[in-house]
Amino acid sequence: MALKKNDLVLVRKGKDRGKKGKIIRVDVDKNRILVQGVNYQTVYTRASQQNPKGGITKVEATVHRANVQLVCPKCSKATKTGYQFLSDKTKQRICKKCSEII
Repeated sequence: MALKKNDLVLVRKGKDRGKKGKIIRVDVDKNRILVQGVNYQTVYTRASQQNPKGGITKVEATVHRANVQLVCPKCSKATKTGYQFLSDKTKQRICKKCSEII
């Protein structure tokens, strides 16, 4: 998967279209990504001994990886990710728009 933790991404589809956020968690098995400040869902908590009043809280939910796109830190544009092998045979991610290493 080309997206990693702490990458800045742009939401391309859904109710939060156009928002940018940092990746908090990546679930490779389910192809889901948790993005900071995006896709809040309302959760109703019942009253309990720890929380006697109960109430309504907002929780961030995951989005599918196809609905977000990586933002290049150099050119600040949403871009596709390419790969390049360096001379020491390490694989690096590169921006398809500005050809800089991400």
